[in-house]
Amino acid sequence: MAEEAKWYIIHTYSGYENKVASDIEKNAENRDLKDLIQDVFVPTEIVTEVKENKTREVERKIFPSYVIVKMVMTDETWYLIRNIRGCIGFVGPSSKPIPLTKEEVERLGVDKKTIEISYNVGDTVVIIDGPLEDNMGTVENIDKENNCVKVEVSMFGRKTPVELELNQVRAV
Repeated sequence: MAEEAKWYIIHTYSGYENKVASDIEKNAENRDLKDLIQDVFVPTEIVTEVKENKTREVERKIFPSYVIVKMVMTDETWYLIRNIRGCIGFVGPSSKPIPLTKEEVERLGVDKKTIEISYNVGDTVVIIDGPLEDNMGTVENIDKENNCVKVEVSMFGRKTPVELELNQVRAV
């Protein structure tokens, strides 16, 4: 395939987000377009709600009325998306699909990148980026899900825990 898949945002009727997402996946599979329409999802978050002195966790849509799709834009995929019931169209000028930029994709957190790390808890590492660059420390905790590592650095004669991104440190 000459063109690579990009992320697009689809505008839907309120409350139709999950229906539109599942219909896109079903139609892509039925028309054998799974290689062109690669990923479809509705961004949600878990929120703790307190009502009448009762606490419960609720899944809430981050962007109501929007679905995010990773796809290769062709006439066939455009037609498939536009003819889903509940879909208003693509986000862009006069419904012309505009793909998200790399910065927007990173900010939205839709494209998860896996980072290979060469250190473990207890290893000595050097900080290679940020205000503490070139300082050495000991790895206290690694959280791959949130892309962070806690490193204990010696500053002014005291051990100080510092939280950094996984790619800001490397093994010595």
